[in-house]
Amino acid sequence: MIVDAFLRWIETAPAAQRAEATDALAKSWLHGDLPKDERDGLESAMMVMLDDPSPLVRKALAVALADADDAPRHVILGLVNDQPEIAAIVARRSPVLSEGELVDLIATSDWSVQAAIAERWTLPASLCAALCEVGDPPACVCLALNLEAPIPAFSLKRLADRLGEDPHVREALLARPNLPLPIRQLLVDRLSTALEKMVSAMAWLSADRASRVTREARDKATVALAADAREADMRALIAHLREAGQLSTALVLRAICTGNIRFFEEALASLAGLPASRVYAFVADGRETALDAVYRKAGIPERTIPAFRAAIATYKELELDGLAGDGVRFSRRMIERVLTRYQDFAPDERDDLLTLLRRFAAEAARDSARAYAVEARQQPMIALPSSTDDHEIELDQAAAA
Repeated sequence: MIVDAFLRWIETAPAAQRAEATDALAKSWLHGDLPKDERDGLESAMMVMLDDPSPLVRKALAVALADADDAPRHVILGLVNDQPEIAAIVARRSPVLSEGELVDLIATSDWSVQAAIAERWTLPASLCAALCEVGDPPACVCLALNLEAPIPAFSLKRLADRLGEDPHVREALLARPNLPLPIRQLLVDRLSTALEKMVSAMAWLSADRASRVTREARDKATVALAADAREADMRALIAHLREAGQLSTALVLRAICTGNIRFFEEALASLAGLPASRVYAFVADGRETALDAVYRKAGIPERTIPAFRAAIATYKELELDGLAGDGVRFSRRMIERVLTRYQDFAPDERDDLLTLLRRFAAEAARDSARAYAVEARQQPMIALPSSTDDHEIELDQAAAA
């Protein structure tokens, strides 16, 4: 038989020739119209090639069989348990592998095989969940970048929670369209944590100051994320923040001081355990007594209530101007007026809430300056006359005289 001759030949043939012959052998099994005994012989020969000492030969076998939906399962299983370079070829492409076998591979293989699975054209939600749960960072980056992968929301949250401090994973997740708002905020939180660790490790700031700075940066980013959120997304974000213990008085105050009335109303309703429609009505009607009761029910400290009153009153006085950079200017005017009004209630200059409002004001002024610089750079350049032009103008004027 040809197979017998082949098996004798491979004992002395060079690796490159063995690889070429193995490729031909596999293609003959896949596409040749052969009697059953010859197909069985070819299949046995492929099993023998799984033990070939040269990776070149085993790789040739993997490439030849990877896309075939009728490839011999035991040969495919042998290849997928080979060294990572060979296993990845089959893991990425083979339709023969079952969902359970792929889940097992995710749990037991290195990152390159996990990444190959993450790049599969069709990827069930169960495999996405397994990768989010135990996948190494490079594999999870591949999964996040695979826009065809139907990653469940709970798995996205698990991935962001587990590997959100990894910049590559974070960037890949943020690049996914329609990423749920709570997960975007969770990634912001993980970035804040990573920055705090780095700042503290480098001794650039004290631990307490690093914690405060990164917390306030996270809160600022959270309010910015919520700026254009739809109602359902806003409520999901509020629920996430409550679960994470981040729906603080400082965050709610920042939201209203920057003009995000929807975030303020939804957060207050959630904290007070009231329907959002009731809080909307109290704000719209200017019912200060009713709002004071809601603040207390929500656990807002009594001494901060004057700041919230000032913010609501200021919000109702101001209007957007509709020009470029409108939102930034509105936020700055809001915060400055709230600060001016709250100063009348502050017990003294050491009041921590007054200090917080002043930091808000400093941030708003800086954001306004940045927005102005961006607008200025976008304006067309105006050519100024040179000294030569000035001299020519003077000569013309003298001649006219």
